[in-house]
Amino acid sequence: AHLTAGSLHSMSSPTVPGLEALQPFLPPAPNPAGSDGTQGANEYSRERNKPQPIMGSNCNSSSVSVPAHTFAAEIPDFLTEEECKLIVHLAKLKGLQKSQILPTEDYEEAMEMIEISQMDIFNLLDHNQDGQLQLKEVLTHTRLGNGRWMTPENIREMYTAVKADPDGNGVLSLEEFKQLNIRDFHKYMGSQKVKMSDLVRNSQHTWLYQGEGAHQVMRAIRQRVMRLTRLPPEIVEHSEPLQVVRYDQGGHYHAHMDSGPVFPETACSHTKLVANESAPFETSCRYVTVLFYLNNVTGGGETVFPIADNRTYEEMSLIQNDIDLRDTRKNCDKGNLRVKPQQGTAVFWYNYLSDGEGWVGELDDFALHGGCLVTQGTKWIANNWINVDPNRRRQQQFQQEMERFAGSEADMAQPWELESSRRPGRVRDWCDKWWAAALCVHRGPCVTVLTLQS
Repeated sequence: AHLTAGSLHSMSSPTVPGLEALQPFLPPAPNPAGSDGTQGANEYSRERNKPQPIMGSNCNSSSVSVPAHTFAAEIPDFLTEEECKLIVHLAKLKGLQKSQILPTEDYEEAMEMIEISQMDIFNLLDHNQDGQLQLKEVLTHTRLGNGRWMTPENIREMYTAVKADPDGNGVLSLEEFKQLNIRDFHKYMGSQKVKMSDLVRNSQHTWLYQGEGAHQVMRAIRQRVMRLTRLPPEIVEHSEPLQVVRYDQGGHYHAHMDSGPVFPETACSHTKLVANESAPFETSCRYVTVLFYLNNVTGGGETVFPIADNRTYEEMSLIQNDIDLRDTRKNCDKGNLRVKPQQGTAVFWYNYLSDGEGWVGELDDFALHGGCLVTQGTKWIANNWINVDPNRRRQQQFQQEMERFAGSEADMAQPWELESSRRPGRVRDWCDKWWAAALCVHRGPCVTVLTLQS
């Protein structure tokens, strides 16, 4: 199935955070007439069971009853052709880097910091608790290696190399698992050379600043996203910069979640710096995803939601008879929902469920999605992620720090001044200082994230 223009598409049945969520930061009701002059900003209300208009300059208004479910909304003409071309142009000026998902020495050190026994790891992997690890149980959980997409064949080769499966039946018993040295797996994966087509993600990306002083189009898009999501300005303004991604022919991104679960050992990237808490792992806590298609793709490149509309979620059902629904190079046609790239279209969805108390709860497994293989031409997209920490206390602390430093922008901006020939003036948005720091830690030098303006 494909999303139809301007439709709401239910993805799962559990209730998710709507307007009643994020109570400390609820904005005033938006103007349904769209008086701010932005184009293509169709609004999707999330009030339960109440018909609301979908308004936009490029489509007729209509009424829909929004179910109390997670949904994906496809919004045609959210961006104009000129805006799409400008974003691509700015991204090229900024320069793109390979979107590798690679382990680092820091990652391996962090793994060693986690107090978890070999038995605990086995129990975590043993999904059906039968005392044996089947290939698909290992595949479902594995995030090992050097960015390589793991297949049943890869796992068998690895077992052979580290002598993990003496009887060669493809199943690890508890006794066999106890004999393993986990470091051997890391060493094996680190020694393997991979082709671009073997990677979890084969693309290039960059980040574009949208805060105060940014190019007027970048600011306008952020305002439009604010209207679309109906989230408070202070939430949207202090979220990640715009990510722009290029997929060449042969590019793909296997199915994944945009956000990660927050365990005691994990902290959200955007709040960790102000919470002053130590955690071995970080994740980008992305409450909302707004994806923009910046060009028409000649062949392939759809966005696939493999398990959208399933009545239930069963992790092991993602892999059946060696067919992995997460594999967007081979099995995109088997996904439940596919969205064809159309220039200017936006796709909008939520990545979390409600905690039942008006705040962000667990990840919504049905938001699993990926980028299908580009079979011809080039695909350009952009992602606006809205960040909210599932830990309400940390998010509130983050918001308070934003307000506190907003009044001292000159003092905060000085360390971030760039040479006048490249960027006149100062960075006025304190939040971007933190995002730049996080991006530099995890994705290499990125000070130029702060340089774009008209």
